[in-house]
Amino acid sequence: MATPIYIVEEKKLRRNLTLIADVAAKADIEIILAFKAFALWKTFPIFREYIRSTTASSLSEARLAFEEFGASAHTYSPAYTDEEFDEIVRCSSHLTFNSLSQYERFRERAKRVSIGLRINPEYSEVETLLYNPCAPGTRFGVTADKLPEQLPSDIEGFHCHCHCESGADVFQRTLVHIEEKFSRWFPQLKWINFGGGHLMTRKDYDVALLTRLMQDFRRRYPWLKVILEPGSAFAWQTGPLVAHVVDIVEDKGIRTVILDVSFTCHMPDCLEMPYFPDVRGAEHVEEGGYRLGGNSCLSGDFMGNWRFDHELQVGEEVIFEDMIHYTTVKTNTFNGISHPSIGMLHEDGRMEILREFGYEDYRNRMD
Repeated sequence: MATPIYIVEEKKLRRNLTLIADVAAKADIEIILAFKAFALWKTFPIFREYIRSTTASSLSEARLAFEEFGASAHTYSPAYTDEEFDEIVRCSSHLTFNSLSQYERFRERAKRVSIGLRINPEYSEVETLLYNPCAPGTRFGVTADKLPEQLPSDIEGFHCHCHCESGADVFQRTLVHIEEKFSRWFPQLKWINFGGGHLMTRKDYDVALLTRLMQDFRRRYPWLKVILEPGSAFAWQTGPLVAHVVDIVEDKGIRTVILDVSFTCHMPDCLEMPYFPDVRGAEHVEEGGYRLGGNSCLSGDFMGNWRFDHELQVGEEVIFEDMIHYTTVKTNTFNGISHPSIGMLHEDGRMEILREFGYEDYRNRMD
């Protein structure tokens, strides 16, 4: 392949979808796709074989759910605007407000959907503050001390999100805090959404524990419909980003491989989090080897040091594993650098190019 490309592998995607659908059936809950981690709409026909709904956090995502997935969205936003609200309602079945003030402002215009409130249990084990929705001073959700004892009659659900690629044991401990703080309102509700971050398709995830937790919760509150909305779990380990060596430069004894992709444009979590994805055929080392550099003008557009089992050559592939979730939705065109192409490797071995990008895509963003 001459150009950089994300490759979604259908076999691995179906493996994840099968596991998720099995958990939902055994636990008697609904698990829906969060677009913030995966929104490749040309794969939606596959998703519709396994799940019925999706979750949105903006008008564009709500429209994608309604128009391309073919089902109204479960929508949450930190703040809805007057200009977009009615269109969001049109595309949604469930709508969660982040604050009581937003609820009061828009409640009359949301009567056709099931209304929920985002709650904040003031507990999260997410260590990186950038991703911790319950950190002190958070802008997300309503704490228990701010809720009236009797909820307004049109509030039908609670939404709670406080995980990030977490295990079932983390959810088990979090659930204790949620119930301690908010269970007295459960008799007034019809549904509860425990958000995303449940990485049930990771190899070491305790799927049996998650299933048992949800079965027990349903026995305690049988009238509550339970919803989970992971994003990463659906696309976890479903395909790589294939890049190529464009040049190799050296300064002060540091050899940097310049690639035809950019970390700031195509893999921003590597700089924001930061974390190191696996690089096929290479080992991450503290020093020596090659530093992998992107092709943007940002000085810090590089990631770590990697030792390969051979000397790299211009033109050869460098493959970043597990690059489908989040990465594909967070790309940008800083410096006018094009997005990598998007391909689907079908189960029969056929490669289908779902999308290619060029100048017009960059130009149209400036219109």
